[in-house]
Amino acid sequence: MDVAKQQTQGWDDRFWTGPDGLRLHYRDYAGLPDRPALLMLHGLTRNARDFESLAERYAGDWRVIVPDFRGRGESQWDPVSARYMPGTYAMDVLQLLEELGVGEAVFLGTSLGGLVTMIVVKLAPDKVAGVLLNDIGPEVDPSGIDRIRMYVGRSVIFQDWNEAASRIRARSADVHPAYGDAEWLRFAKRICRETENGIELDYDMAIAEPFHAGNTGEVPDAWPYYRALAGRPVLVLRGETSDLLAQSVAERMVTEIPDVEVVTVPGVGHAPDLDEPQSVAAIDRLLDRVLRR
Repeated sequence: MDVAKQQTQGWDDRFWTGPDGLRLHYRDYAGLPDRPALLMLHGLTRNARDFESLAERYAGDWRVIVPDFRGRGESQWDPVSARYMPGTYAMDVLQLLEELGVGEAVFLGTSLGGLVTMIVVKLAPDKVAGVLLNDIGPEVDPSGIDRIRMYVGRSVIFQDWNEAASRIRARSADVHPAYGDAEWLRFAKRICRETENGIELDYDMAIAEPFHAGNTGEVPDAWPYYRALAGRPVLVLRGETSDLLAQSVAERMVTEIPDVEVVTVPGVGHAPDLDEPQSVAAIDRLLDRVLRR
């Protein structure tokens, strides 16, 4: 394990080695050792910075582990783009938990991170103490896939942070209509990085290749992966205007397994940023249920 110096922000920047030798990054926030860790898994084009507010809210009471999937943030880019797949990320995560000696964790997965969670629970059910699926389920709406297809893997260079915030806002204003200038600037700094060329999106554009290849219209049955979550506390958050998790799918998720709470977060699309009052209250309830198991 390659460990960097203590950060003033309250976490350690650390690295682990994936099963195929890739150097991968995670943030590690200290917490109480007598409860499961919180493992926060980001979406397709995002990174560990997505969870800064959420991690800071629970750190101290809970150990919080926030990886960058390969090809994102401070993790190494994969020279084989075909490995940018949920199954690969699941194996990376299991390798991380094994190296850390983490017996079980509460998995909090946004979008892709939720898909990875459902794979992990099939591979290693004893590792999963509870689950948050943030705006994702075993069926995804084709309209959301079409929207993602329009931008994923398209390299963009912004001249400065203000331009980045402005252009990202123009593309995504309907997702977070309550955001103001400060929120969009903070959002831009979560998903972009500063390079010698300017401000760029903080992921390997090659992640788009398997995404496009795997979304050709044939839809595998992922409900068995969702049903594998049974037996532990589960929270499903859905953005009210989400184009990825349909209301009908969320309603079916309630009936498929017990001990599931589904909460619709008003006024946001894909995906809730987990700072909303409804999200905070629901996550608190989930963690209470985990402690009362």
